[in-house]
Amino acid sequence: MAKRLLSIWFPRLASDTSLRKRPSEGPFALILRSGNADHLHCLNRAAERKGLHRSMALADARAICPDLATRPADLVVEAAALSSLRRWAGRYAPMVASDGADGLIADITGVPHLFGGEADLSADLQARLARVGLTVATAIAGSRGGAFALARQGGGIVPEGGLAEGIGRLPVSALRIDDQTAKALARMGLSRISDLIPQPRAPLARRFGPGLVLRLDQALGTQPEPVAPEAAAPHFGVRMTLPDPIGLQADVMSGLSRLLDRLCETLALHHRGARRLQLELHRVDRECALVEIGLARPMRDPERIAALFAKGVEAVEAGFGIDAMRLTAHVTEPLAPEQLGGPALRHEDALADLFSRLGNRLGFDRVLRLLPAESKIPERSFLLAPAAYSQAETLPGRSGPERPIIVFPPEPVHTASMRQPGHPPARFRWRRMSFATLRATGPERIAPEWWFDDPLWRSGLRDYWRIETREGPRLWLFNTPQVPNWPARDAQNWYAQGEFV
Repeated sequence: MAKRLLSIWFPRLASDTSLRKRPSEGPFALILRSGNADHLHCLNRAAERKGLHRSMALADARAICPDLATRPADLVVEAAALSSLRRWAGRYAPMVASDGADGLIADITGVPHLFGGEADLSADLQARLARVGLTVATAIAGSRGGAFALARQGGGIVPEGGLAEGIGRLPVSALRIDDQTAKALARMGLSRISDLIPQPRAPLARRFGPGLVLRLDQALGTQPEPVAPEAAAPHFGVRMTLPDPIGLQADVMSGLSRLLDRLCETLALHHRGARRLQLELHRVDRECALVEIGLARPMRDPERIAALFAKGVEAVEAGFGIDAMRLTAHVTEPLAPEQLGGPALRHEDALADLFSRLGNRLGFDRVLRLLPAESKIPERSFLLAPAAYSQAETLPGRSGPERPIIVFPPEPVHTASMRQPGHPPARFRWRRMSFATLRATGPERIAPEWWFDDPLWRSGLRDYWRIETREGPRLWLFNTPQVPNWPARDAQNWYAQGEFV
């Protein structure tokens, strides 16, 4: 059986997709910034009739068509649209692959008779796409290169054995070669594919490179070019249709447990863990209740995940009953197989479950943990990071004076007497309480980091002291020695910034 290939080209895929969501009358174009200027990325038919074309500078397009409506192009949305069309085109062929950023190629060998022939298959495809507002051109030929060239030059069907005659009239630029090669061929009088076919291959390769000969042979079918469809991304979703409606929380949780078992098995096969899951509860009255949870770390343990759904399921109004359930893990991350059990692992699991419960109630960005930072400045010796998106780090080993566990912004200390200049006060008041110094260790001199302009450190050097008081608290006090403070201003120059536990 002769191979037959279908090329599907969407000349206005990006603009048609954008206009489906937000229709616009008159000339319209999507713009993309390149260099220091905006250029037209994709146009509708009305804009093309005004003389505009792709890659034209937006300023030039405005001069030609002042009423041109524009929107920013989104290449991610465009790629997603083509991917959806590739899956949809599976109704016409078992193997469909992307062909550039705006086209598809399908191997329809042995399929056309199911639609009444190649012409009927092509007509059915174009009619379905036209109904949803997409501009499309199709071509069927015995080679991938021939179908590609014909689709972008008006479309059509090349019968078996007539490939050279079918594409011979097309310009050489249809062979998927660069513009410079096409212009060089035209200057030599080789403007059409039929002009190239009888030429010896060796001189062409020497003059224009082997790429031209390869593309020509691929278009003529003498060089094989298979269709290799992309592997479909795994979908982590399961559903259940119930024979009778349910409404009790226990019944919903029982159904959720079965869904989780199936979903976690699929996740394990792909070595993935769920980070966000959504449970859809479809009611008899066609309403749908959603329960969504997040996880502090990738997970595929059904029992632990089910416990996080309990509060959301309890708040669902079942109405006349729930007759279908769907569970989807729409955010996943790699998760290698891990050994179960052990006190250390149980502790980590319990901590992750705590972060998950707090994150679902308060927001994962509000559950924070302290991470060590390389700085001698007390305020910069740690970082605050969301616990769900960071890993705990052990404090680096450091030599030198002991630092307090609790650090807070500097608070004034009111002194009552001094032992001698530069030493901590014998008695002082802090937070409306009186303290007597029992033992003092220090000083530890810390200089400000000159590359940061911190208003709190504009006073310069600080001398820190570890103070043990008769009343019990162990405090971290400092003063600024470069400020003249003895004896008149001493009461205004001592501060507390930490407490030892």
